[in-house]
Amino acid sequence: MTHDEATVAASDIARLAHVGRAAVSNWRRRYDDFPQPVGGTASSPLFRLVEVEAWLARHGKAFRVTPEERLWQRLRATVDDLRLGDAVAFIGALLLYVRREPERGRALATAEDRELGENLTRAIAGSVPELAGPRPDGVDAATVRRVVEIAAAEGHLAAFEFLCERYVDAYSRRLLVTPQDVADLMIELTGIKGGSLLDPGCGLGTLLVTAAGAAHATEVFGQEIAGAPARIAAARLLLRGCRARIAIGDSLREDAFPGLRADAVVCNPPFSERTWGYEELAGDARWEYGLPPRGESELAWVQHCLAHVKPGGYVVIMMPAVAAGRRSGRRIRGNLLRAGALRAVITVTEGAGASKQAPDLWVLRRPVAGERPAFQVLMIDAARDLSIAAPAWAAFRRDPDGSPDLPPGCRAVRVIDLLDDEVDVGPARHLSETVTVGGDYAAIRDRLSGAVTALAEAVPHLAVSAARREVATTTVGELVRTGAVTIRQAPLRMETGAGDRPVLTAADVRAGRGPSGRGTREAESVIVTPGDVVVPAAVGETAAVVVDEDDMPPDGQEVLLGPQLYLFRVDPERIDPYFLAGFLRVAGSTGVARASSASTRIDPRRAPVPRVPLDDQRRYGAAFRELATVESALRETYALGESLVRLGFTGVANGSLHHP
Repeated sequence: MTHDEATVAASDIARLAHVGRAAVSNWRRRYDDFPQPVGGTASSPLFRLVEVEAWLARHGKAFRVTPEERLWQRLRATVDDLRLGDAVAFIGALLLYVRREPERGRALATAEDRELGENLTRAIAGSVPELAGPRPDGVDAATVRRVVEIAAAEGHLAAFEFLCERYVDAYSRRLLVTPQDVADLMIELTGIKGGSLLDPGCGLGTLLVTAAGAAHATEVFGQEIAGAPARIAAARLLLRGCRARIAIGDSLREDAFPGLRADAVVCNPPFSERTWGYEELAGDARWEYGLPPRGESELAWVQHCLAHVKPGGYVVIMMPAVAAGRRSGRRIRGNLLRAGALRAVITVTEGAGASKQAPDLWVLRRPVAGERPAFQVLMIDAARDLSIAAPAWAAFRRDPDGSPDLPPGCRAVRVIDLLDDEVDVGPARHLSETVTVGGDYAAIRDRLSGAVTALAEAVPHLAVSAARREVATTTVGELVRTGAVTIRQAPLRMETGAGDRPVLTAADVRAGRGPSGRGTREAESVIVTPGDVVVPAAVGETAAVVVDEDDMPPDGQEVLLGPQLYLFRVDPERIDPYFLAGFLRVAGSTGVARASSASTRIDPRRAPVPRVPLDDQRRYGAAFRELATVESALRETYALGESLVRLGFTGVANGSLHHP
């Protein structure tokens, strides 16, 4: 395939031009010379890349098509959709081969087409047996050379992760990929700190990569029924230098690790599979808590996971919300509760599992012989705020049979209260029982009234400019070089669940609150001080805060900077912190400071800022600060409004409130 034949979808054009999909649709309507579709469907047309590039350049639209992007579009155009996963997996094997055999890898760039066609697959299989697989049609010699060139320029792992990101974006409806924030939570809930971890339904390896990347696990095992995702997962792990073993096959029918007892197990299995093997597995030894009903494949996965964890080890598994109360599964749920195996049920965000409804995480612990079964089970509704789950679980683990100090949306429920006719372990049912009405409704109504008034008063009166003023710009990188700004970043491997020091986390920055994490000060720790500007490291974030004295602990404790955050310390005689925070926020939300087009992280040194005197900076900063105040007031008003509506419905329904 030539460069002229590469095609792009509207979403690709939006990404290349750093605009939204709506902007591309608008261009197609407004401009008669916009390229015509050359393929795809009416709802998802494809355009020739070279024509799109020419149009963008002709109309002065900023864009950049990186070599990695050209490679991806080449694959999309030459490989059949059903084999695209195999193509990505083969490229993963190729990249690992090039890294393991650097001399031979460099020789590929000048090898003849025939040699690449006949010998390459055999050479890869010999050097990388873990990823052995056929080379799909469409991955020709030119594609191999391009992969080698990109790996040399960008790095083997970065090149492959770019392709994986594009593959997930293109096939999000077909692939079950655990959202990163949920994956982080699942690994944290296991409490694993080194040792082995298993994911028996690993897909593309998100959970395993999360565990290995944060050094939670030193050895990981995974199994996946489909060959292409399994090889992609293996490539992602092996390119990171992880000790990993990924098997292909049906975990329930063809368990690849029958003797394995891992330190922890995580899983996001397929939901509602009626053909999971009910007939042939009826007498399987794994069903310690009861034979899973034909329509309850999830309970088979729960027991498969428990069979693979050491006594005292934890299992965190994604479950559909209906599994908490389906009548057919009540016997197994009851047995899990009586044995003390089910320790927590946490409702998480919609779309995290195999259904569009908000699923639950079941946290289970394999009982230790002779120990007393657990007395209580933790219920958490984290659908709106995932950050409450980990601290609540940590508090519950410290006091599992007492009265742990839990945040709103959490409750420790006695096992005996769950063992009724239904054995319903859904958080929604048990948390709704804790709602008090009456005086609470009146108090929140008064608070909401005051918050609405404060919100109206907080809105700044920004005047409309008669004409947009052109201002010379510089970059944060230039400010760093001149000494006006210092950039710091916390260590990537940092435990934020326990310790003696408060930690400002990425979730805290997004929520506009003070530090909620705990950690231990190390030699590389970054200490947060009032006046520091803190922003998340991911593209698309709309958060940037200036640390205020009120955000600091009243006892004067040092606050540590958490992972996935950048800290900027300014010279106040040269840079206004609110001025800097405002422009960093704009750069993060628009993606203009993206580290590269292949990255989901920002490089703050690229963020543009106006080159203006300190007095002008303070005028910018005052406007940004007032807007941040509005944002905080909106957040409070929204939370109070939600509480008021919930209490109102509950109170009217149970008779504790009435309309006069």
